[in-house]
Amino acid sequence: MIQEWLTPLTPAVQDRTILLLNHVISRESHAMARLSPFAGRSVVLHLHGWPALLPPMPDLALGITPAGLFERLDALVGAEEAGAPAALRIELDASNPALMALGALTGEKPRVTVQGDAALAGEINWLTENLRWDIEDDLANVVGPAAAHQLARFGKAAASAMAGLARTAANFQPGGRGAA
Repeated sequence: MIQEWLTPLTPAVQDRTILLLNHVISRESHAMARLSPFAGRSVVLHLHGWPALLPPMPDLALGITPAGLFERLDALVGAEEAGAPAALRIELDASNPALMALGALTGEKPRVTVQGDAALAGEINWLTENLRWDIEDDLANVVGPAAAHQLARFGKAAASAMAGLARTAANFQPGGRGAA
């Protein structure tokens, strides 16, 4: 039953994720310039080791546009038929999704395996290391700069508290100090 709900929902979620990714990339023209030489190639993101008890997560196949942005490809097979060679395959270790989410809160990066074009892999790595979403700037366009600044401060404080809680939970050992 869950799979029936996820099948039509997955492309919509992937499209929104790509819109956010493209928004962040488009704010930095040099980021787009770094990707544009790879136009026509595809990048496949695969969650390796996804638990069988959870609904399956499909691969995310991205095509690189001439503008240096991403577009969702229906499937890698469709991309290859369209003439876009699969240049890069990125596998994230998703054997423990809760630990992966905890790592995201604390700023840890998941284990990654990369296969394919080394130059494209280097550019993708550069993007992940150097691009950040300026949420405050986007909020300022909606609610004004003062309110955006306060919301951003609140968001940073909440994220910091969640990261601290996640680190504490990760270090907690049942039966240790503080356990009854």
